[in-house]
This record gives sequence, C-alpha cells and structure tokens, in this order.
Amino acid sequence: MLKKKWSFAAIGLSAALVLGACGNDEPDASAGEKEYDLKMSVTVSESSTWYEAAEKLKEDLAEESDGRINLELYANEQLSGGDSGKAVESLSKGSIDLTFNSTIIYSILDDRFGVASAPFLFNNTDEVDPVFAGEGGDKIKEILAEKGVHALGYGENGFRQLTNSQLEVKSPEDLKGLKIRIPGITMYTDLYRELGTDPQTMTFSEVFTSLQQGTIDGQENPIDVIHSSKLNEVQEYMTMWNYSYDPLVLGMNKKLYDSLSEEDRELFDRLGKEAAEFQVERAREKEAEQIAALEEAGMKLYYPSDEELAQFKEAVQPVYDKYTDIWGADLLSAFRGE
Repeated sequence: MLKKKWSFAAIGLSAALVLGACGNDEPDASAGEKEYDLKMSVTVSESSTWYEAAEKLKEDLAEESDGRINLELYANEQLSGGDSGKAVESLSKGSIDLTFNSTIIYSILDDRFGVASAPFLFNNTDEVDPVFAGEGGDKIKEILAEKGVHALGYGENGFRQLTNSQLEVKSPEDLKGLKIRIPGITMYTDLYRELGTDPQTMTFSEVFTSLQQGTIDGQENPIDVIHSSKLNEVQEYMTMWNYSYDPLVLGMNKKLYDSLSEEDRELFDRLGKEAAEFQVERAREKEAEQIAALEEAGMKLYYPSDEELAQFKEAVQPVYDKYTDIWGADLLSAFRGE
C-alpha cells in the first residue's frame, strides 16, 4: 500500500511539473543553458552594411554563448517573399525572430514611426545622433514594444536621395509627372504628391526590374542601398538633397526576448547595441567611397543650393500640417530636439 501511494504521488508531481512548464511564460532559472536556433531577416543584400552588422551579431552571439545561440541570416527578405512589410509583421507576431528594418517600414504597423523620416527634419548626422540617443529614440522604443518588438539598437540607412532616368532635379518643378517609386508609407505618398510626382508603391525587390523596363522613372533611397543594389546601372541622375533620414531598427520579437533568461537578455541587449553601432560606423565610412564609385560608374550627382532646398521645404509644408496630429506633437518635438 505504501508503494502504491508513493507511485501516485510521483505521477502527480510529474504532471504538475509538466503543466507548470507549459503554462509559465516567465524565464526559468535554467533558461540560460537553452540552445536557440533563430532566424534573422535583412532587407537588402549580403554586400550591404546591414548584413555586415547581422554577421557580427551572429558571430558574437555564437562566441559568447559557446555556440548555444545560433543565428541564421536571410538577405533580401527571403523569409517574407521579398516583402519588408511582411517581415516586420512577422517579427511582431513571432514567426521571424529578428530583423534589420527601417522605421519607414514599421509605419505599416503604426503611423507614428514615420516621424523619424519627416521631410527635411535633419540637416546632417550631427543633428540625428543626440535625438536617437535621447528622448526621440526612447519614445520609438516604447512604440515598438507596444507592437511586440524589442529594439536592441538603432542602425542607419542614411539620408534618402532621389535618383531618376530623365533629368537633373533642381526644383519641385523638375519633378512634375515623374513616376517615382516610394516605400508603402502614406506619408511618403502625400509628400511626393505635394511635390507633383506620380508616386508608385512596390516592394524593393521589384525596383531594379521596374526601372530597367521603364515602368517607373526613379526612386529614392540612401546611398548604401543605391550602391549595393547597383541602381546606377538603370539610373543616370541623383539629387543629393538629404530630404529624409532613414533609421534602422535591430529588432527582436518581444515575446521571445522576454522568455530569455536575464543573462541572455543582457547578452542580446549588449551585442545587439554593439552590432547596430558597428553598422552606423560602417555605413558612414563607406558612404564617401560609395558616392565616388557611383560617380565613376557614370551617375550625375547634383547638390541643391540652400535656396533650392528652401523651395522643396516650402512645397512639403502641407505634410507637417497633416501629420503633426498623427505623429503627436510631443513626439515631433522630441525629434526636433525641442
């Protein structure tokens, strides 16, 4: 009889342990010893600084976890069929573990993300850095957390420049009627309509072919993307107007992050921040070389004067009139450093 009672007690204890493991999302004491095979999506190609930073994160995680944390990298949004919008949605839901994506793409989840790329908000990176290291960056992290994403760090896609195959763009008048590809963010659609273009939204994976076939006349992107995607082969002109800053988020699914042990969370935070900072450093180092390479390849670069830039700024003022309430006045003030 004693043996039978002991057997029932053991079964009950085993069942309780199993149920406890299934019903508790809190990290357990042994979570630091768990092995992880994670998938990370990168929007652009292996030749980009984005991918370089992802490789650094992969190598650092493997080294510091003694191979316990493995990160598989997928360039050109292979995990989302070339659709960066689907990538951030998948990250939010947890079907992708980590991504390197622009806040512009995150705007499909929440219009507030668009504030970081408001037209002519920043003149240069000296104005950008304190904002993302301070209140502006903190506020974006809070919004990301609401959407199920934990931000490990901020990278930099850079200032977005305009390319086209038709003419040298020096004023809003030069843009009239041009078919310009833009990311699928409503703010950019409104902005380019104010500038008189015929804005076209499509996934980036379709852009090169569309430019090659003449379906669109131009597009806008930072130098690193233009160079690594070899858009100079299908675009003759580039306007260097720094019209919109494009930050990157090195994001991790929040539920996954929260399930990690405290030690692993600290590891991801530290190495993620270092990888993002490395990407910014590499992007800024390479930009001058990439600009020179694009010019050598035959692209004609135009740098608008202050007077010409003032015309563009005036033309897009209605965007601020419409979006200040959408972004939130406090959030915009944080990005203006007010």
